[in-house]
Amino acid sequence: MENRVEANLCTEHLSVGYGKEIVLKDINLSIQCGTIVTLIGANGSGKSTVLKTLTKQIKALGETVSVIGQDVRKVKKQELAKCISMVTTERIHPECMTCRDVIATGRYPYTGRLGILSEEDWNEVDSAMRTVHADSIENKEFNKISDGQRQRIMLARAICQNTPIIILDEPTSFLDMRFKLDILKTTWNLAKKKNKTIIMTLHELDLVRAISDTIVCIKDSTIVKIGTPDEIFSGTFIQKLYSLQDDEFDPRTGTLFLRLDDQH
Repeated sequence: MENRVEANLCTEHLSVGYGKEIVLKDINLSIQCGTIVTLIGANGSGKSTVLKTLTKQIKALGETVSVIGQDVRKVKKQELAKCISMVTTERIHPECMTCRDVIATGRYPYTGRLGILSEEDWNEVDSAMRTVHADSIENKEFNKISDGQRQRIMLARAICQNTPIIILDEPTSFLDMRFKLDILKTTWNLAKKKNKTIIMTLHELDLVRAISDTIVCIKDSTIVKIGTPDEIFSGTFIQKLYSLQDDEFDPRTGTLFLRLDDQH
């Protein structure tokens, strides 16, 4: 696509962490429209911290982030919410809200102080619901649906927010195979058919390889490699990234192997 030439999210020498404790440093990214960028690395390596820093949930410790040409430090949260939407692993428990009501909260950055949705807003809600195939549960109470259905609704809320950048923190966690594939197919369509920028974390390396345009690899408080799936899944790099034995992972397929000691 021609409009991929210009990046719509950049970081320069960004450091992230909590308080004065740096979790990950010197992050330099330039992410283009219509691409899927996936962060991988062991638990606790700082992947989620990066995502929360991009959305100003956590204050940047070093240099900052540029979103669509704007310095995030100078952008108010309500305006930033028109640029970036995020789906996290944190469970929300809205009282007595239907799935349609939860999706509709994605329109709040565009409403006045009273939060009254216009007909156009509700059209966006219904369109997002159709995108994730959630029409059949729109009137069900959000707290009474399955984890897989909740993840669909939260993705619909992000879609409904109508931002050029969508951030997904472990979107396939707690989901069975069918829901994992459904969520990732929707994600791929958002990038390739709607020209959205997708930045996410995933643990399933076979899915990382299948869906990503660019993979960012994190280890020991540092980004150790950025590349295409073919570049990342070659040789024994992944085994070293996750401290695996060479024969415990097949980089061609993204398959893990369980090697058990002989008990005889």
